Amino acid sequence: MTAVDDDLTYPPPLQVASWRREVHSLYAAVRAERDPAAAHALWVEGRTELFETHPASPRRPGQRMRHAAYDPSFRFTVPVVPAELDGWKFTTGTDGVVPFSGIGTVALGDLGEVAVWWLDSYGGGVFLPLRDGSAGSETYGAGRYVLDTVKGSDLGRDGDAWVVDLNFAYNPSCVYDYRWVCPLAPPANRIASATPVGELLPEGYDA
Repeated sequence: MTAVDDDLTYPPPLQVASWRREVHSLYAAVRAERDPAAAHALWVEGRTELFETHPASPRRPGQRMRHAAYDPSFRFTVPVVPAELDGWKFTTGTDGVVPFSGIGTVALGDLGEVAVWWLDSYGGGVFLPLRDGSAGSETYGAGRYVLDTVKGSDLGRDGDAWVVDLNFAYNPSCVYDYRWVCPLAPPANRIASATPVGELLPEGYDA
């Protein structure tokens, strides 16, 4: 994600490093918790605390996070099936063009299949955004993130199968501060069914 407004003061590098370290630590604790509902409660508590107190938070005055209750029917442990996917690029104001190449797809039960992407630049990372039928009403209209391993958002694996738990879908920073620009869900990551779980539109949201 990148800032697009001169009025936005980007947090100092060490604050950003601290934020990312905390996110990595939070997801490590989530993966270590065997009970998915307890892991979700831990995640909600941790994300909320970071959002409200960390100096690198994208929070703006009057905003508070909202999360739906945990629903185990939206948790999937599924293999990534190789698939031919056209890559796509995201153009930023500060980082230039950020390319994504396809890894494959995951099947989310009756919800359908969505694509899994590789951040095809320095460091790399697995990226799984999602835009569902709740977008624009209960959740952000352009979609949320489920996995973004370069930032630490990794729910774990069981052998070759990946944990794709939509209860952990979260808003990119641009939801909280419109001056940020974030890569959002491409067509292969959009589903018609509503998945009103995970992080919802925040209190104080200003479209």
